[in-house]
Amino acid sequence: MKHLVRSLLCGVLLIGMSGIADAQTRLLVNCFWPPQHYVCQSVLPTWLKEVEEATEGRVTGIIPPKSLAAPPEQLNAVEKGIADVAPQFNGLIQGRVTGPLVAMNPFIATTDAPAMSEALWETRNQFFPDEMESAHLLSLWVITPAELYSQTDTPLTSMDDLKSRKIWALPGALAATMKAIGAGVVSGPAVQANEIITRGVVDAHIGLSPTAVRDFRLIPYTKSMTKFSDSIYSTSFSLVMNKDKWAEISPEDQEAIMNVSGPHFGRMAAGHWVEADQTALVEFEKAGIEIIDAEPAFEEAFKEAASAVTEQWIAKANEAGIDGQAAYDFYVSRVQELSK
Repeated sequence: MKHLVRSLLCGVLLIGMSGIADAQTRLLVNCFWPPQHYVCQSVLPTWLKEVEEATEGRVTGIIPPKSLAAPPEQLNAVEKGIADVAPQFNGLIQGRVTGPLVAMNPFIATTDAPAMSEALWETRNQFFPDEMESAHLLSLWVITPAELYSQTDTPLTSMDDLKSRKIWALPGALAATMKAIGAGVVSGPAVQANEIITRGVVDAHIGLSPTAVRDFRLIPYTKSMTKFSDSIYSTSFSLVMNKDKWAEISPEDQEAIMNVSGPHFGRMAAGHWVEADQTALVEFEKAGIEIIDAEPAFEEAFKEAASAVTEQWIAKANEAGIDGQAAYDFYVSRVQELSK
């Protein structure tokens, strides 16, 4: 009888130890966009599903119903273990990273966001050092280009028009360009644009794709959009994971996760913006938002004013140990080669 009890106990212990060995890693994946946004509803859930399938259920995840940190604090939240994984807008951490900002230089964006995302990952692999020492970089992606919008009945068609306006702009390259031109600038995260624009603090805005204008409920406050033949600007994001959490995952599963991250995730995430822009532009037309093609003279003057931003990025990249000009040229050429 004693031998039987001992055998049963040993069996229970072995089963328990096997359960521990096969225990799941559960990721807390933060989404700072509004809960109904497609990043929260589709992009991150799709990635989590692919992670679970790739690791045969050993790594799963959940997305909390409300963001655990403000947009500028996503990387910090991951580093502190408040969240295990989070997307971070790179324009809000430009004091900490330089490489991913190459995609945010003016007048190099295209409407093919998946191509830009793949080009950025390739550029990172070839030129960027690991700038996020306290987090593991899972992926990078670039969204559809930003446009220039007027909130008054007078469209923006010249440099003098820009100088006469108070403009909301995304932090980083756009805010710096607007200041160099002489416009009044109010800068902040995209998710805070609605508060500034709807209160009439500014009378123009720059830095949002048509999708963002719709998603942040700014269509009623936007009268016209000025398009340039070469897109003004686009935005890059990083998907980051807590390093301690990453270290808990087996090498086999780490490899499986990276197979569904990197450029695979980048193209998938960026594709949502392309589809969303198409439907947003239909809503623009219904709302009577006038779309104007910029005159060549306006575009050339704008490019000249913005060129200093690119020069500054190249210099900063060089200081960070990146061959700035080579990285810039490589990214631009790969975007052109990969774009449809």
